[in-house]
Amino acid sequence: MPRDLVQPWRAFLAELDALVTHDVHLHCCGGFVVTMRYGLARATADLDVLSILPNDDQPTLARAAGQDSALHKTHGVYLDVVTVATHPDSYERRLTEMYPGVIRYIRLLALDPHDLVLTKLPRNADRDRGDVEYLATAVPLDVSVLRQRYQREMRPYLGVPEREDLTLPCGSRSFRRRSERIPPAREAVPESAYVGTCWGGDALLTGSAVSGDLFS
Repeated sequence: MPRDLVQPWRAFLAELDALVTHDVHLHCCGGFVVTMRYGLARATADLDVLSILPNDDQPTLARAAGQDSALHKTHGVYLDVVTVATHPDSYERRLTEMYPGVIRYIRLLALDPHDLVLTKLPRNADRDRGDVEYLATAVPLDVSVLRQRYQREMRPYLGVPEREDLTLPCGSRSFRRRSERIPPAREAVPESAYVGTCWGGDALLTGSAVSGDLFS
């Protein structure tokens, strides 16, 4: 469930909006999208963006609203332009606007939830894993969509794809129970069907089956 644009974000974005005189698109990701677009109840102090378009506006907005800026000191939140990020190649086609009409020029465009999950693979921090578990239930996520986008739109561009293969969560039974709402059941498959570990400590599969002796 999307959340209302509450303070301090409303005042922060209003001041950011006053700095421009034309439409500026912010491609939003990270905790801001998980909380404000998809409803996770946790605090976040930064607005992560993959891109600001037109590109010419990016330096101005980053200086005015970035970490330790005057806006950050006033409102306690800041704009974080992600300079190094891994994301699905065609994510821009699936962006959805947040709060249309609430702000005049600043357009907040949120990543699709599947794309959002895939951007969290490289870091794989505890908070990222918690966000993914929440999205699996709240959206819910489609395992087949995650696999397809990872294989077609991310893996070919990764420096060490085998590392990210080991953190892709969609093979684990606990993830599939959340996202597909399937009942727990034991499936007997060879140990060779799974490799490594993934979010939550579950086995990560190269296919769709899960070894029954790994899960209760």
